[in-house]
Parts: sequence; C-alpha cells; structure tokens
Amino acid sequence: MNRTSFRRALVPGVAALALLLTACGGDDDNGSGGNGGEASGVDYGTLEGELIAGGASSQESAQNAWLVGFQEVAPNVAVTYEPVGSGDGRTNFINGGYAFAGSDAYLTDDEGELSDATERCAGTDPIEIPNYVSPIAVIFNVPGVDELNLTPEAVAGIFAGEITSWNDPAIAESNEGANLPDADITPVHRSDESGTTENFTDYLDAAAGDVWTAGVVETWPTDAGGEAGNGTSGVVQVVTENENTIGYADASQAGGLGQANIGVGDEFVPPSADAAAKILEVSPRVEGRPDVDLAVDLDHTTAEAGVYPIVLTSYLLACQQYEDQATADLVKGYLSYVVSDEGQELAAAEAGAAPLSDSLQEEIQGIIDGISASS
Repeated sequence: MNRTSFRRALVPGVAALALLLTACGGDDDNGSGGNGGEASGVDYGTLEGELIAGGASSQESAQNAWLVGFQEVAPNVAVTYEPVGSGDGRTNFINGGYAFAGSDAYLTDDEGELSDATERCAGTDPIEIPNYVSPIAVIFNVPGVDELNLTPEAVAGIFAGEITSWNDPAIAESNEGANLPDADITPVHRSDESGTTENFTDYLDAAAGDVWTAGVVETWPTDAGGEAGNGTSGVVQVVTENENTIGYADASQAGGLGQANIGVGDEFVPPSADAAAKILEVSPRVEGRPDVDLAVDLDHTTAEAGVYPIVLTSYLLACQQYEDQATADLVKGYLSYVVSDEGQELAAAEAGAAPLSDSLQEEIQGIIDGISASS
C-alpha cells in the first residue's frame, strides 16, 4: 500500500518547500506556524502523537505539501496519508481505520455510508468540508492546433464516440480560423476507478445529458470506446505520445499539452484555479444537510461569467467527536493547518489547487473548532 508521510524522502518541489518553511517559520518557539496557528487558535507545538488517514489520490500532491508544512509547525506529530482512492478512504474512515479521510464524492445513504459514518462518529453528524478544488482540463494533442474551443455538447459527443473527426462542424463552428485536420479523434479515458472520471462524467451528464447517456460513473463505460490510461499520469502519457488525441486530467498535471476552453454561457473559459474556485460560489449546498456538512451540488450548467465548469471538488471527512482527546486535538490541528492561509497557499503552489475563499475558510474553521472528545 502506498503511504504519503512526512517521514518519507521528499520529492524535489516539496523538499524546497520544507527549506522555505524552515527558513520562514522553523524557529517559532510556540510552533504556531504563523497565519495558520494564529487563525485557528491551535498551539501546534504542544501536539504529540500519530495520525493515520487516507483516501482520494487527487489530494496526494496537496497532502505531500501539507505534511511537510505541518511538520514544521507540529514536529512531534507523525501524520500519514494513504492515497488509496475515495471509496477505500470512506470505508476506512467509517470502520475507524482512518482518523479522517479525503474523498472526491460526499457521503450519501445510497449504500448506507452517511448513516454508518454517523454511528462511527459517536452518533454525531460527520463533518464534510471541501478542502481541495482543481479544474479538470480537457487535454488535447492536435498538430497545428494551439487553442481549442469546445461546447458542452461537443465535449460529450467526442467522449461518447459520436463526434469522430477533428473537422466535424460541431467543433469547427466554435473554432473559426483554426487549422482543424481531417483526422480521426482518439478520446482517452481512465482505465481505473476514478474520482476524476466521476466528476468529469457528472459534468457530461449535467451539461449534455442528451448526448452523454452513460450517466455519472467512476469506471469508464466500455461501450464508449477510445483508448485508456491508468491514473492521471497514464492519460497524460497516452495523449502526449499520440497525435489527434483528447483526454481529461487534473489541470495541474497537464504539462505542455493543449487545454480546451469550455463553453459557459456566451464565452469559452480556460481552466484555471480562480475560474474553478468560482463554481463553489455559484453552486447550491446539498439540501437537508447539517451545519457541519458543506457538501455542494456543483452547478455544471451555470452561465455565470468567468466560471470554469469542469472541476474536481474533494472533501475531508472527519468526526465532531472522537473517543479520546488526543485524537480530537490532532485532527483539529491538522485540518486547521490544511484550511489556513498557509496551507491553501502550499496546495496552490504544489498541486495547482484553487485556494478557498475567505468566507468559506472562516466557515470551515468554525466547524473544525468544534471538534472534541466524546468523553
């Protein structure tokens, strides 16, 4: 099983962050960690113990950065994050194996998850807070095409296998003057069960459900055709190595590939952290949820200017009450760091995440502050 922990060897970018954080805040006597500690009221330097969590692999790069930053402010805490995927993360949180979990989908009672999580959390409603927002880019490799505009219907038609040529009128009419080749389109999808696939097909289903008829799925439907790559890196590799291909991937990992502008209202919006973050501001909360549950029904059909509509919103799942005070303090401390200004800036720098808005940060921190022990 892969584990992400601050005790492992650091990748170059994160190692540089560690040096930067040490230079800026490593000599803080109380371990408050600057803005993070002051904002949350957590005295990180007094925390001791071990915290094991895991879940969404989409958060792995961000978690790497958070673990390094948290080590600087809380040197006596050992935190491990296992990027096992959203489904296993939710399962391990519910059965008590993880103190908290990362998930690309909020809890529902379709399979009893919400009820089971409530039971795991000493009968209190589980906490669900968005902590990682990133645009899912529609990446492409088409010789002679540097910029590409795609309507929702065109995106759905391509991945459903109904639009098969790059100079199809459904593409050409949105790309006047572009040198679109008379060549077959090869769509590329994930071969593994994926939160990214679930979020991407959620967009297709909402924005062009009459074209994309496979619904919202974590595993790509076999009858949709196309090529497959394992994980985000696999999709990016297939698109990079093969011309006239198109795929979907976390924008932070798209490298030098083309990234399509997606039709929203009367404009075409490129993927960016700021444009992705705006979708949280225009989307409604899931109805009937308690105050500690900030699950959002993303409005993929918004016509609001400047909003990028294909995003991955990942959550942290935690309890309001834990069996012992030590665990409650560790979870409160780590989650406070993640949503702090410092934590959000690290995720933006290392993983291309969209920083949470000030108002959402404040609301989330108020929820985290309520974490306590049941006895």
